[in-house]
Amino acid sequence: MDLVAVDLGEASTMELVDAAAAIAAELAGRSAPESPSSCMELAEKLAAASDAQESALADLIGRVDATGEMRRWGLPSTQAWLRSRLGMRESRARERVTLARQRHRLPKVTAMLADGELSYGYAATVADAVARLDDADCEKAESVLLDMVDQGFSAGKVAAFGRRIRDVIAERDGREQAPEDSQRGYERSWVTVTRSLDGGRYIKGWLNPEDAAIWDGTLGPLAKPAGPDDQRDLPERTAAALTTVLSGGHRATKVTVICDLDTLTGGEAPARLTDGTPIPAPQARRIALAAGVSPLLLGGGHTPLYLGHRIRFATAAQRQVLETLYPTCAFQGCEVPGTLCEVDHVNGWALGNSPTDIDELALCCGWHNRLKHANAEQMHITQDTTGRYIYRALPPPNPRPAPTALNQAA
Repeated sequence: MDLVAVDLGEASTMELVDAAAAIAAELAGRSAPESPSSCMELAEKLAAASDAQESALADLIGRVDATGEMRRWGLPSTQAWLRSRLGMRESRARERVTLARQRHRLPKVTAMLADGELSYGYAATVADAVARLDDADCEKAESVLLDMVDQGFSAGKVAAFGRRIRDVIAERDGREQAPEDSQRGYERSWVTVTRSLDGGRYIKGWLNPEDAAIWDGTLGPLAKPAGPDDQRDLPERTAAALTTVLSGGHRATKVTVICDLDTLTGGEAPARLTDGTPIPAPQARRIALAAGVSPLLLGGGHTPLYLGHRIRFATAAQRQVLETLYPTCAFQGCEVPGTLCEVDHVNGWALGNSPTDIDELALCCGWHNRLKHANAEQMHITQDTTGRYIYRALPPPNPRPAPTALNQAA
């Protein structure tokens, strides 16, 4: 066994993690004691130590999540990073992201978890319960749920109670009201859409069982992870699936992006949608040249010069060939069907120089198409013997150096 000697008060975070990893590896190679009672005692101690490590892990995950570091490595979300790099199941990754994001709103839970006074299971349960509460209700919910823990309720019971914690708080404060779905009637599906200040939309609704079955049957298959390099969380994948269905997959949509000719050829003047929503120039160049979007180009004095065709540049015959060549997205490991992908110009598109030859085109899902054009320096493109292009995402060009004992804080 290698000797592990660490001064806990002076060691850096990296040194402590290295020591913990070495001890865990050694422990994993040991056989359990013969005494069952000893095994119970050791298991309880080890579980408590694991809970303390979960507190440290939540802090690390929170920093990665807040800075968006995972996107520099071609990963669309923190959950994607946890799933692809740490091998977590989706539910486990989502649970850890939720705890990491809620720690600053749960001071009691955070302190108790770090001090070994609260198990990870309880901490994650409370974090999940308060994730959709405002700060005022969050503080109340934390106290209510920790009281249940003190009373000896199991994590499952606390979770069940947490699912209706908003109603419990409203009832306690005397401001309860009937749920919106019950006000409208159980059989009546409804959707409300509220516009955000940045031109986006907040969506809330209720589907009766029949409509819910249609939702699941239509969006479920499309909302699955698109391979190991696209492991967005379920809400992000569901939104992408809904947009795909609404736009008819690769079929034409009615989206028009209005931009100056200079913007499309590299300028920085913002574009806009028909309702006036501003679009940054780099994003305008990407979406204006994507399949299913019409760019309205304006010359001097905002004179309309060109309104592009919604089916863009690839013909129906070319698309048929591409769908035969690309059963799925060109990105290695992506499982989005080719019929739901966009036609991508492999070497980019430039006004006045846009070859639409079949050997210059590929099919790429919407997410990977955006990744490719936003991070061109990370793309590695090869071509197999059938002529099919294969896209891969390389690590970021300037990854941050690994932390050392000299620059790590204890």
